[in-house]
Amino acid sequence: MVLWLVTGVELRAQGQTRAWTDVQGRTVQAAYGGVEGDQVLLKMANGNSVPFAISKLSTADQAFVKAQVGPKSAMTPSVEPVSALARLPFDQRTFPDKVDVPVRTVDANATLEKPEERKFIYQTEKFEFSSQAKLAKSVMTEVAQTFEATRLLLNQLPWGLDCRPPDGLERYQAKLFETRADYIAAGGPENSGGVYMNGLKVFMVPFQSIGLVKRGQTYFKNSGFRNDTLVHEITHQVMDEYLSFLPTWIIEGTAEYTEMMPDTANGFLTKQHGAGIRDYIKSGERRLGAAAEIPMLEGHMTMDRDTWQGLTRTPDSMFSLYYRSCILVYFFNHLDGDRKGTRFMKYMDAVYGEVKQTREFFANPEVKRSPDGRFTYPQSLTPPDFRNPFKHLGLLLDGRGYSDLMSEIETKYKAEGIKIRVK
Repeated sequence: MVLWLVTGVELRAQGQTRAWTDVQGRTVQAAYGGVEGDQVLLKMANGNSVPFAISKLSTADQAFVKAQVGPKSAMTPSVEPVSALARLPFDQRTFPDKVDVPVRTVDANATLEKPEERKFIYQTEKFEFSSQAKLAKSVMTEVAQTFEATRLLLNQLPWGLDCRPPDGLERYQAKLFETRADYIAAGGPENSGGVYMNGLKVFMVPFQSIGLVKRGQTYFKNSGFRNDTLVHEITHQVMDEYLSFLPTWIIEGTAEYTEMMPDTANGFLTKQHGAGIRDYIKSGERRLGAAAEIPMLEGHMTMDRDTWQGLTRTPDSMFSLYYRSCILVYFFNHLDGDRKGTRFMKYMDAVYGEVKQTREFFANPEVKRSPDGRFTYPQSLTPPDFRNPFKHLGLLLDGRGYSDLMSEIETKYKAEGIKIRVK
């Protein structure tokens, strides 16, 4: 919840309404609705319960919450939230058969409406959407379905991901633009349908790219719209903290992997991943006009970001790199070794170690960060190593040379009835 969005609004709440104040002195009227973890639930006039971090409340309000729940609850330091699969032994992690997002998770509530500024704010469980036009709750809920389902998919894959919104934010941020012209004016790339802006920590997308069409004065969701590209970019957003420590082929390969996963109205049919990769490879062959192949395997897996950028000058050349990357990510998750993705799990756990170290480093009060991303720190501290995204690749190779890996990729795909040429 962002308190200043509703400051000064008189609320008719269930139970006793009181003034709540945050650490910056901003207030809102709401009733106490209980505690969930390290958040207090503020009961609003419309009956919705909005979570707010207890640590961001004034001292007096923190004391009030503590008095309601007793000494063991609200003021107890929170445990680091992790995926349910995050630290399980590798042999106990499994791929889910199906991922369905609960209705309550995508229940989109309006928290601000300023038509004169073309600003409408909607919140779901883990996302906050800033829209340039007012959307009916049912429409916004349909839009939010893809965002929350993708987040849940990443949380339930056996990669042990511990993904969370950027520091200082309770939800991932998304900006929805009414026209492509608005989107491009805000910095959206000309040839894109949506983009995750890593520096700004925000997902930007025009209405057309999320299937919204206008009929009269009202926007509706196109029921036949495909969310593939949207899933790709949301994957980047949710995995943001991991991106600095991953080679580009894994960054794009994991996003293509989630994008190719067969989906339903409210989630993903992950058990049908085999059908998904077959359709994906056939589609790629049609687009590129050639049989599937991964030329220069070692060069692809160790390609630096500048080289990658230089090879993505056209849509087809960009797709070629994404295509090969997805084929590799799928191999390491479903065909390699024990066919349970164990090597990939070990690799992602090692990357999580980098993420955890980074969190601890920036949580140190001696580390000072500026808005442009630069930071200073005392010589006694060791900063995160952002310069080598290849340091854990040995966990995927597991003693194999690239020539051995080429042969394995071809052989394992062939056993699935898929011809892949690797060289």
